[in-house]
Amino acid sequence: MIFHEAKLDNGLQIIAELNPNAHSLALGYFVRTGSRDETPEVSGVSHFLEHMAFKGNEKYTADDVNRIFDEIGANYNASTSEEITLFYGSFLPEYIETAMELLSTLIYPTLRQEDFDMEKKVILEEIGMYDDLHSFTAYEKVMQAHFQGHPLGQSILGSVQSITDLTSEQMRDYHAKHYLAGNLTLAIAGNADWIKVLELADKYCKHWPAGQSERPTDEAQPKTGTQTIVEKKTQQQHIMQLGPAPAAQDLLRLPAEILAVVIGDDSNSRMYWKLVDPGLAESAELGFNEYDGSGTWLTYLCSDPELTESNLQLIQEIFNEVNQNGITQEELDRAKNKLASRLVLRSERPMGRLSSLGGNWVYRQKYYSVQDDLELLNNISLDDIQTLLKKYPLGHSTTAAVGPMTSVVD
Repeated sequence: MIFHEAKLDNGLQIIAELNPNAHSLALGYFVRTGSRDETPEVSGVSHFLEHMAFKGNEKYTADDVNRIFDEIGANYNASTSEEITLFYGSFLPEYIETAMELLSTLIYPTLRQEDFDMEKKVILEEIGMYDDLHSFTAYEKVMQAHFQGHPLGQSILGSVQSITDLTSEQMRDYHAKHYLAGNLTLAIAGNADWIKVLELADKYCKHWPAGQSERPTDEAQPKTGTQTIVEKKTQQQHIMQLGPAPAAQDLLRLPAEILAVVIGDDSNSRMYWKLVDPGLAESAELGFNEYDGSGTWLTYLCSDPELTESNLQLIQEIFNEVNQNGITQEELDRAKNKLASRLVLRSERPMGRLSSLGGNWVYRQKYYSVQDDLELLNNISLDDIQTLLKKYPLGHSTTAAVGPMTSVVD
């Protein structure tokens, strides 16, 4: 593996982890913009823009974009989160120029009015689809409650009202403000020639406007409380709970990843053996989510409504025990092995390396090889776990419940 980095005059950052022995190539544009960068008036515009990107520009129509990607056999898509909009593709190395041109086209689409009007209907349908997913509703509600008054509490999809009211002019203004070269990172993983990469970046990206939009990253001060959304037709109760955890730039993020595996992984964790294996719950998990300046412990429970209260008590008992006594060396070693295995298996494909490569650069402006990640992982000790628990004990500030129960005892 050979790492390269460069920056165009307009501020576009280019990073590459090249492997001449790989049989494929993955490429992605990481745009540092998401729902947290929106105002209430344009809520959902980042995700809407992700859809509009595939409508093409003056040179390529929407049909052209999708047809050409298919012709070169590319696996391509895009995603929007609270903080990053990502456009990516993986393909055979010989098609790098075609793929680079098309992915660059996605960054600066024409944003035609007729495309905007048509895609707005698609977005509204998507919002309706997710409204029917009770776990998603619980997540949206708990994020809004936990981050009330903080940008991270803003919905990725937006609301029916915000999308209905959104105008194409507002979208163009948002795009012009946030899709600046200094807000973008071009990441490449796999089999490519670095000189060729720089030539193509210069050819397709050097004319992009320079600049970078600001993002306040103050740590959130979560609000406490419980929200209950009654869905009488639902057979199961969905519970989401959030508590403060390390931010993306915090050295405690790796101990947090390990602890989440020990306590709430979907197999062989404390919550699994206490709740899922005995049949008390369909799902009982703990996750760690990192953001710019903030982080969360995310607890998810899905179970029979009649067992919800006792299950929540069991989860709290697990948290209390860990906060007081920590975890064992055996649990730590097992979690390290699980994470190391996942890391290595994912890294064997260029597409698997792309998200780690780009994410580390966007959040930390640093390159970590697979070996670097493994070394960091192996160096985590029980003392690090104790330091983490002292600063960010397991627990929750906010709860959202979706299901037949009219109230949930928190």
